[in-house]
Amino acid sequence: MKPLAGLRIADFTVHAAGPFCTHMLSQMGAEVIKVETALRPDIFRKPHAVYGREGPATFDQVSSNKLSVRLNLKHPDGVALAKKLVTIADVAAESFRAGVMTRLGLGYETLRVAKQDIVMVSVSSSGQTGPESHFAGYAPLFGAWGGLGYLSGHADGPPVEMRHVMDHSVGMHAALATLAALHRLRRTGLGCHVDVAAREVASSLVGDALTAASAGVSVGRMGNDDMTRAPHGLFPTVDKDRWLSIAVSTDGEWQKLAQIIGHPQLAADPRYAKKASRHTHRRDLDGPITDWTSAQNGEAAAEQLQASGIAAHLSWAASDIVVDPHMRARGAILEVTETNGHHRAAVGRPARFAGDDAPGITRGTPAFGGDEDYVYGELLGLSRARIKALVDDKAIY
Repeated sequence: MKPLAGLRIADFTVHAAGPFCTHMLSQMGAEVIKVETALRPDIFRKPHAVYGREGPATFDQVSSNKLSVRLNLKHPDGVALAKKLVTIADVAAESFRAGVMTRLGLGYETLRVAKQDIVMVSVSSSGQTGPESHFAGYAPLFGAWGGLGYLSGHADGPPVEMRHVMDHSVGMHAALATLAALHRLRRTGLGCHVDVAAREVASSLVGDALTAASAGVSVGRMGNDDMTRAPHGLFPTVDKDRWLSIAVSTDGEWQKLAQIIGHPQLAADPRYAKKASRHTHRRDLDGPITDWTSAQNGEAAAEQLQASGIAAHLSWAASDIVVDPHMRARGAILEVTETNGHHRAAVGRPARFAGDDAPGITRGTPAFGGDEDYVYGELLGLSRARIKALVDDKAIY
């Protein structure tokens, strides 16, 4: 049995960060009911051209496993039905701008009246309090605000824009915070409001830089450099856009690498023989290493280096990962069936639990409003006539 089996989540989240939180919880067994509306469809449910894709690939990822119901939160009967949904849930999750749920009549204090021990999780750009809590934001802004973007990139280039990895990092942190709140509920019987600020998540990932800055030490972009190891970085191979990652940690590893790339004289050169000096002169080694890697097949070169005890691997693209036998064997990549009957690869949960071999994802992207008979009828006990009336009045819309 999955560890969160029996847990139910009323999911009001949109876009990527909040939905990834509930997606992670669903893979551990929680039943997640996604609340949607035709008045303002989730931007990621609609086809969008991101990274050259025209289909809603992001939505497919973060909404797999979930149920979908329509609900007009600007209709009083829709709000009433939302409260009724919360009464049968353990968690209510949302990712609107701070204050939106309160203005809709669904803030934490209101939901506590509907269900005293509810755990409410709010994911926003800057948190529910503070002078900038009203700011909206998307993934690139989270990374920029939080300092992660500034540290990402090459020393001679600008900061790198952080996209989905930022959203998903926020979602993973929110999932952890949700579990902590549920543990507290189990111990004390008390629900709570979990406030996750995306920009603070970004800052938590660069704590070493913040500590250094507080001591007056400036930390800048390092690209693929390492503070002590050299050579260290990504090098081109004979195949277009196939990059080989190499990380040399010891003098012995360096001596082996120098032999492999056909420059044994470099191993004894006093500039490179010892770790500290080699790191100082590391840029001088980029040319000889690149000359060798540029003539090599990446997979074969990685195997040769690994056999000599040197850390090396191709920098994999998504196309490598989805066909990898190891990932398939672990269920980290699995096949799901969409509501239209089509099959596709999906990313499974990044953790395993003893005694639970069930796949993290058991169904694909839900049809818009496709689970209303179950949720409104079976779970909430509404008659077909009442559901039809709410649909006709556009409370369910």
